[in-house]
Amino acid sequence: MTPLYRYLLARITEGGPIPLSEYMQTCLIHPEYGYYVTRDPLGAAGDFTTAPEISQMFGELLGLSLAQAWLDLGAPVPFALVELGPGRGTLMADMLRAAAKVPGFADAAQVHLIEVSAALRAAQRKTLQGIKVHWHERLAGVPDLPIFLVANEFFDALPIRQMQRDGPGWRECCIGQQDGALAFGLGARMPVPALEYRLADTKDGDIVELCPAGADIVHEIGQRIAARGGAALIVDYGDWRTLGDTFQALSGHAHTDPLAAPGAADLTAHVDFEALAEAATPAAHSRLTPQGIFLERLGITRRAQALAGGLSGASLDAHVAAHRRLTHPAEMGTLFKVMALYPKGAVPPPGCTT
Repeated sequence: MTPLYRYLLARITEGGPIPLSEYMQTCLIHPEYGYYVTRDPLGAAGDFTTAPEISQMFGELLGLSLAQAWLDLGAPVPFALVELGPGRGTLMADMLRAAAKVPGFADAAQVHLIEVSAALRAAQRKTLQGIKVHWHERLAGVPDLPIFLVANEFFDALPIRQMQRDGPGWRECCIGQQDGALAFGLGARMPVPALEYRLADTKDGDIVELCPAGADIVHEIGQRIAARGGAALIVDYGDWRTLGDTFQALSGHAHTDPLAAPGAADLTAHVDFEALAEAATPAAHSRLTPQGIFLERLGITRRAQALAGGLSGASLDAHVAAHRRLTHPAEMGTLFKVMALYPKGAVPPPGCTT
């Protein structure tokens, strides 16, 4: 039983069941026992691997996409180059290396990372040595400048509310205790105004997930883009409209019981891109594009062939496998999606379409 398990059990025993959103937030960012507070979760020794850790090609192509968006929007100087949840800093390092080939981009960019984990900030400092970086816990700390932003596997880790349809109302998924152990349960039926539109496409027992924190963050991004210009690339797993229970836990690169070891496993849920697009108003949003198609539009196969020219043996095999993992429909190519935000009347960043 983890320390956080005992903490949550005592809290629930005393005060009653808590919403799933509160459980997720506590497990992930509790100041003493939270998952992201206590460890570096990435890589073979961690619990999951993200696209930037698979191949440099991912970050290079995202960097060039944002650099072209910067040119298309008049190359503003200065601007904020922002990443939400930047992991070890690998994506930002690869983006900057590729985008530095675009004249003026590197000199105009102010790098801002949104990160709450001290362990990951330390890893980012090491990866981005020699680059002036500004760290913030929230997007609100970023200066009021044109903003060019990337969020890769950020929104899937934000706390969700999980609602189960019950006639004309909804019952919220909660975490309680049963016989001295954490257990799932449902609250009383209640109206949920934000889900009125889902009464038309759901039936009793269906589950719909809401992510209020994600909507708030995207709304702030959209307001900044509309007011000062810029663009954002959001890459995550999910789809246009959520339906069903997608809450899951990962430990050691395998799925595990999300109630078994609070604070010792990553907790995520699929992203509802429709909700993010709605929240981004007054900024425009692109079509939702599968990651594989997005990367192919940006030329990942040509880049892979160029890099393969200097490789052989096991290194070449790993490179070919990385290209497949990022783009193939049976791997990350279809599960992960890309959506761009940009000013109304402008063109979306390369790789995305209107």
